Amino acid sequence: MSVALADELHRLGEAGSTGVLRAGDGEFHLVRGAIASVGCGRTIGLDRLVVEAGVATAEDWRRAGAGDPGPLLDEPQLETLALLSVFDAAYFLLASAAEPEFRAAPEHWLAPVCHIAPRALVHECERRTDNEHGPWTADLVGTVPVVPARRIKRNQVVLTGSQAEILAAADTRRSIADIARDLGRTTYGCLVAVRDLTAAGLIEPPEPVVAAELAQRPGRHLALAPEPPTHVPTLPRRIPSGSAGPAAAPSRGVGEQPGRHAIDEEVTATAHYRGTHAGAYRPERWQPVDREILIRLRAALEELA
Repeated sequence: MSVALADELHRLGEAGSTGVLRAGDGEFHLVRGAIASVGCGRTIGLDRLVVEAGVATAEDWRRAGAGDPGPLLDEPQLETLALLSVFDAAYFLLASAAEPEFRAAPEHWLAPVCHIAPRALVHECERRTDNEHGPWTADLVGTVPVVPARRIKRNQVVLTGSQAEILAAADTRRSIADIARDLGRTTYGCLVAVRDLTAAGLIEPPEPVVAAELAQRPGRHLALAPEPPTHVPTLPRRIPSGSAGPAAAPSRGVGEQPGRHAIDEEVTATAHYRGTHAGAYRPERWQPVDREILIRLRAALEELA
């Protein structure tokens, strides 16, 4: 969480300031020290939430922004939607490291229905940050596409309606913010759903996280050169009759993309052969392959598939 932004909100709240506090891709509207509205480029706007919920039309919202809210302020759902919008946008703005900049401005027209103390807002955002889990962090919601899992484990998974909707919207192109905007939902709600879907194995972890894990794991060195390792045996050797051979390692199906474990093994093999056996290793001659071993291995893999 941005300490500078949180401290500035506390200061403006105690001073009873009225104006706009800009930070990163959004802004906080304060009225006499209380927060009346928050907007962020990565979250859906309150105008869209209001129209999607049928509380007002786009024209009603335009008139309200121009200073003529009319009966809109009397709508009971407006306060609820305004609170959702404020906490949604503030969560992502407070997670950024942008320097805040305040300027005085007239009171925001939503002040009669939405007035949140800065300390309460910061406390709620801290609580949400403490509950974060998984690789999807707040800074990835607008930059990393959501990719459905390539392979799904045979576990029974019960999805909520919103989770199923978000999973169906994952198309390898749209980010969490894009999906939230297209579905008319809060970005934080979509972020939580994507975290749960990733934990269930239905969404792939974000690519930057996978790459960072591979590069930072102790004892593993990512080879940058494109050429393959000097020698990586891939076929089983003949096992003499009557002797117990080593257990066969899991293999990939034809045309299947390598998973994380396969990538780990390839990276480790590359580093091992180049680092330990560079210039000294000589590949042994291939031995004839036992056809029955291959038949049994194929049958076992088909049962696991």
